[in-house]
Amino acid sequence: MKDLATWLAVRGITLPNTIELVEAGIAFVLAAAALVVGWLAGRTLGPRLTEFWDRRVGGHVEGLADRMTKIVRHGVAAILLSILASLWPWNDLSSIGFGFALGSAVALLVVEILRGLNLPRWAAWTVAAVLFVIILSNAVGGLDVVSNVLERIGFSFGKRRYSLLSLTTIMVVAVALFAAVRLANRVIGHSIQQARGFDPAQKLLAQKLAGIAILVAAFFFGIDFLQIDLTTFAVFSGALGLAVGFGLQKTVGNLIAGIILLMDRSIKPGDVIVVGDSFGWVNKIGVRAVSVITRDGKEHLIPNENLMTQEVENWSYSDRNVRVRIPVGVSYNSDLALAQELMLRAAKESPRVLKSPKPNVWLEGFGDSSVDHEILVWINDPEGGVGNVKSDVLNRLWRLFKENDVEIPFPQRDVHVKSWAQPGE
Repeated sequence: MKDLATWLAVRGITLPNTIELVEAGIAFVLAAAALVVGWLAGRTLGPRLTEFWDRRVGGHVEGLADRMTKIVRHGVAAILLSILASLWPWNDLSSIGFGFALGSAVALLVVEILRGLNLPRWAAWTVAAVLFVIILSNAVGGLDVVSNVLERIGFSFGKRRYSLLSLTTIMVVAVALFAAVRLANRVIGHSIQQARGFDPAQKLLAQKLAGIAILVAAFFFGIDFLQIDLTTFAVFSGALGLAVGFGLQKTVGNLIAGIILLMDRSIKPGDVIVVGDSFGWVNKIGVRAVSVITRDGKEHLIPNENLMTQEVENWSYSDRNVRVRIPVGVSYNSDLALAQELMLRAAKESPRVLKSPKPNVWLEGFGDSSVDHEILVWINDPEGGVGNVKSDVLNRLWRLFKENDVEIPFPQRDVHVKSWAQPGE
């Protein structure tokens, strides 16, 4: 044992004495206790926070609710380890233990949060590894050494030098800001959706404006944090202006048109519209286009500018009630009063037909082979389709006509022979 101590001492390595070993043992027990408390907190508070998160935020923040137990576990452990590490001037061996445990807890916490926000796995683990190295290096007093090494490795681009330290800092800040923007967008978006004083169009507009404001704030925060000179963006802003002027006119025009549509509320999510040959209900108003889902399940993406410049039929702009016309013809030999009564009965028995305004039957005219009528019914769910309402009413009317011997005519032609040639003529 003495020979080993002498050999290590020659090489500048000293073995810890008894007091240092006891202190390291105490630090190990405290670190283990912090991890156990974190595990218990995650098991106890995790389900409650998950329920609270689902109730307050819902499914708008992808994956965080499912990871809430692990987030609480690693978060509580990291807080306790940080407090314990700063309570006492621990020796080097104890500091290494606390630094390793704290770095691991913080790294796992970051991974759970970033993965819960659907960031790529490589980005989450890269940021976690950087934070682990920083915390462990700081615990052993070697953070300046690591920083100096990373600062020496780099390259020059123009008048500015980029080191490995600055690139790592930029990457970590970018990932953190991206995660913060995504989380803020989802939380604020859910809060706006739950607001009762806005209609769907106002809620969507508020979400768009809030998203832009959050993005701009994150951009300037990142610029200030990284101490980037804004004059470096002068050339980029000029190039962006030329790009907008020449190549992005339609994109910017669609963006402005979308904001105008949301502000004047002429078209809202859920409205049933007809644009050209596209008929369906508005599913989403995006930055570039409006998503319209047809009854066939096809999703048409119509540019916002088209809705501003073309004629648009909005069946639910001020009133969701829509009148449906159903043409019906009966034979000239039929009892018209009975036929009209049966038409009204078929319309009233159809489940989607409204009681008020009540259905009506009009006599349209006397055709070549039928007495033409039109059944007028009202519905308040045009997104459910119009053709199926007509089909349901006509099917019911067909059975009623059969039961009451009302004849449905078909075109007939009479041929009158004025003279017939005699044999031999």
